[in-house]
Amino acid sequence: MEKRFLLRRMCFLTFLFLSLSSAFCQKNTNCDSYRLVFWNVENLFDIWDDSTRADEAFTPEGEYRWTNKRYKTKLQHLCQTLVAIGNDHMEKLHMPLLIGMAEVENDKVLRDLCKGTPLRRYHYEYIHFESPDKRGIDNALLYRRGQFKPFLSQTIPVSDSSADFYTRDILLVEGCLPNGDTLIILVNHFPSKRGGATADLRRTNIARTLRYTLDTLALAHPQAAVMAMGDFNAAPGEPEIREGLMKGQLTPDNHFVNLMETIEPGRGSYKYQDQWSCIDQIIISRNLMEHTSGNAIRFFTDGACIFEGDFLLLEDEKYLGKKIFRTYLGMRYKGGYSDHLPVYIDLMTTD
Repeated sequence: MEKRFLLRRMCFLTFLFLSLSSAFCQKNTNCDSYRLVFWNVENLFDIWDDSTRADEAFTPEGEYRWTNKRYKTKLQHLCQTLVAIGNDHMEKLHMPLLIGMAEVENDKVLRDLCKGTPLRRYHYEYIHFESPDKRGIDNALLYRRGQFKPFLSQTIPVSDSSADFYTRDILLVEGCLPNGDTLIILVNHFPSKRGGATADLRRTNIARTLRYTLDTLALAHPQAAVMAMGDFNAAPGEPEIREGLMKGQLTPDNHFVNLMETIEPGRGSYKYQDQWSCIDQIIISRNLMEHTSGNAIRFFTDGACIFEGDFLLLEDEKYLGKKIFRTYLGMRYKGGYSDHLPVYIDLMTTD
């Protein structure tokens, strides 16, 4: 009952703010392309103990021996990667407009990333809310000031207090592009597979909540670009995604398109033992697949892209091929970037 009430309240607020969005969005004559990124950045913690179990572990005296030097190295690695994504398959630097992130601790780490690294020259701001996750990690969204104008940001709770289950809230952000059109993003980090059938059911229920939210947004504002991005801890073909997320509740099943379905077998954003999988995904409303009347935002690449920069990968001596250069393997510090690869898409706006 509590979850249903919160979802209804979220829907009411969404309808209200969508009706007011024209007051915030002023059209101009720009025609441009924009890169949108999602990346699970693997435990982006500062070095201070803020009382959660994970916070205590990520301190200089904690289990992970998380020193200031290691923290600064992590921030520089993230900055390096995001700049490199801006160069990927582009003739000139094309810094991402929006960057969805999973596994960030708090506002401080986002401020240190946006203002304390060379990323500051690109004028990124961030949106973040604390969630009840027991690990102390949340979702966040970075955006370029002057190119994206948020007019609504809120969370969608998906924890279950009756079962003592607390996880990351879904982050919902709505805003305007320079041409005046509305872009709606939901940033997600579903629970892991730990826990067997119970964990599978939790992911499926969260997927259904997400789909209901997507459907509500699409019906409220059919010309807007509506999308979900995140670490879903399940590949596109698994039941949680196929039956939970891609089954329409208020719109047809095919109203949203999972762009990771275009990735060929053997590639992915995450590697477990010898298996690559696309658990990091970007899902868009079908109206972005073609330029139609009244819709000035268009998805224009062949599919979602996985950023596979050489510096993010190492030789995999055990399972062959490549593996991801992660920050930690268990409790052992490896000095890498993350245990996930970033994924991204490109959008074009026209008037």
